[in-house]
Amino acid sequence: MSVEPEVVAEAYRLADAAAAAAGVSVRMAEPGDMTPVIGLFERTWGAGRSPDRSMLLALDYAGNTVLVANEAGKAVGATLGFLGWSDGIHLHSHMAAVVPWRRSGGVGYALKLFQRAVCLEHGIVEMRWTFDPLIRRNAHFNLVKLGAEVVRFLPDFYGRLDDVITGSDRSDRFEVRWLLESDRVRAALAGTPRPVPHAPLRLPLDVDFERLRADDPAAASRLRERSRALFTEALSQGLRAELDAGNDYVFVRPEPDAPAPQSAPGSEPGPTRPVGTIRPETT
Repeated sequence: MSVEPEVVAEAYRLADAAAAAAGVSVRMAEPGDMTPVIGLFERTWGAGRSPDRSMLLALDYAGNTVLVANEAGKAVGATLGFLGWSDGIHLHSHMAAVVPWRRSGGVGYALKLFQRAVCLEHGIVEMRWTFDPLIRRNAHFNLVKLGAEVVRFLPDFYGRLDDVITGSDRSDRFEVRWLLESDRVRAALAGTPRPVPHAPLRLPLDVDFERLRADDPAAASRLRERSRALFTEALSQGLRAELDAGNDYVFVRPEPDAPAPQSAPGSEPGPTRPVGTIRPETT
């Protein structure tokens, strides 16, 4: 579809402002960037966990978003996205990595906004990606700062990863949809707080699930199992996961014009119970 030139120009203006605030420049990767991009991905997920150079070159050549964020001429962030067509044409943003000393400094945000601008320039108005729903800072970034919406719960989506981040933990994921021109996204990018209605069904999140997983694997495993049951049942009843002011999950009815979230095909929600009967532990 066609996107108005002024919308594209405004998207690039927002992306440029985010990059300037983070102290980086963001652009499409060039062949000479692929080695540092691979280095960023492997620093994040472990050796051998990046697509190889030939795959990145092919994806880039075909026009997908292989992006790099540079600071003083050195790569400090990178992201990879490719086109998909299930349930409509969209960009699937698959990998994003930032060097440890620049995390929480706006580099990932600048990459995402540049990715958004590139999509709009090419008539793509929807992006999707997956994330671990128990990592609180990622949930806040995706749902609050960017204004993405949870559309599906995918239990053990990748199987056992054994990578630097996940280890032997289950690879449960939320799939989110980022409607690039929606009022929700525009409000999020403008920093406008989005009111979340009170809901009886909720899941408190650990402040740092990755540390919990390292320090107390049994407690992390219990939270994973509780969340899996809750996510499956809530989404099977058409509820959507949102974050409240304390960055804990609440489950609400989607807005009338939004498609209901879905459990993954083949997942077993169990017997249907009235909403609110699952009460996650709060300790």
